[in-house]
Amino acid sequence: MTTPKYWWEDFQPGTVLRTGSYEVTKEEILEFARRYDPQRFHVDEEAAKQTMFGGLIASGWMTGSISMRLMCDAYLLDSASLGSPGMESLKWLKPVRPGDVLTLRVTVLEARPMGSKPDVGLALSRMETLNQREEVVMQMEAWGMYRRHSPGA
Repeated sequence: MTTPKYWWEDFQPGTVLRTGSYEVTKEEILEFARRYDPQRFHVDEEAAKQTMFGGLIASGWMTGSISMRLMCDAYLLDSASLGSPGMESLKWLKPVRPGDVLTLRVTVLEARPMGSKPDVGLALSRMETLNQREEVVMQMEAWGMYRRHSPGA
């Protein structure tokens, strides 16, 4: 196991992280939706034109999955992450369409040591998934658990 680059101490309130980008394709939208969320506005281009969205859109769960991948590639895989005990909120604010380019802005809101495990810290972050126009398409607030670099310090 390699030494983590990021520890709980690196996720203090006010910390802002930006990720790389990911272009969403029509083929991926269709494949994901057929498998996991086969609503008409995700799987049928013609039927989607007749909905309030006016065309094919990605499943919100796909947007969440892409956001998770962006987080992993940017910092999570190089961190002392121990997973997450859960989310506080999740909002899909704008549809994601074929050709959209997504990035993630992560802002740490709160950080505290875990009372029952002194070698673990908790960090509450707001994750905003942005499209190429910097519009927030998805927002979630979730807790992360990380090993502490200096327990008890």
